[in-house]
Amino acid sequence: MSLYQCQGQTETPNKTKEGPYTYKNGDPNGIGKWYMGREIAHVMGFQGMGWLDRPEREAEENTATLLENMAISPTDTIADIGAGSGYHVLKMSKMASKGLVYAVDIQEEMLAALQQKKEERRQKNIHLVKGSEKDVNLPSNSVDKVLMVDVYHEFNYPLEMISSIKKALRPDGKIYLIEYRGEDPNVPIKKLHKMSEAQAVREMKAAGLKLERNIDNLPWQHCMVFVKAE
Repeated sequence: MSLYQCQGQTETPNKTKEGPYTYKNGDPNGIGKWYMGREIAHVMGFQGMGWLDRPEREAEENTATLLENMAISPTDTIADIGAGSGYHVLKMSKMASKGLVYAVDIQEEMLAALQQKKEERRQKNIHLVKGSEKDVNLPSNSVDKVLMVDVYHEFNYPLEMISSIKKALRPDGKIYLIEYRGEDPNVPIKKLHKMSEAQAVREMKAAGLKLERNIDNLPWQHCMVFVKAE
C-alpha cells in the first residue's frame, strides 16, 4: 500500500458532517470518514517500507509497463505523490534525465530513506517535498505529469488534495491514478484499498478533472489518466 501518511483522524463524537465528508462506523480497515459514498482507508506507515521495495513487486504489478504508459520524456517535470521510499521516483528520475522529479510524502521517515538513496545513487534531479494532509506543497503550474500509486484512497482530505494537485498541474498535464481494481474480486487486496473506475471518475470530476482513458494493461491495477476538464 501507499505511504502517504494521513494523521490519525477518527470519528468525532456528535459530529457527523464536515463539508463534503461524513463520519460513521464502517470497515475495520477504514477511518470512519466517508467521501462520496467511499470510506477512506487507513494508511500503511513507514514500517511497511520493505513491502514497497519487495523484489517481487515488478512481477506482481508490472511497474515497467506502468512507467511506459506515462510516456516520460527527458525534460518532463513529474510529481510522485505519496512517493514513499522512492520505488518509482528513482526509476523516473533516470527517464526524465534533463527534467525534475518531485517526491512528495508526509512521513519524515520516508523522505529520509529516499534522501539516502538519492545521495548514494547521485540522482540529483530528485527534489524531496514534505506534503500535508490538504496540500502537496508544489509550485503552481509546475508539473507535466503526476503519479499516484495506491495512495489516493488513503487521503484524509481527497477533495483538497486533488485541488492542490490540479493547481500544480500545467494546462496540458496528466494525472496517472493507479489503484487496485475494485471491480475485480480476484485482486488479492483488502476492499478499502481498491477503487472502481466509476468511483474514481466521480471523485475526480468533483475537483474539475475528467478521465482521458484507462490503460488496461496492468495485472491488478487501473491506470487511469485524468486531465483538466476545462
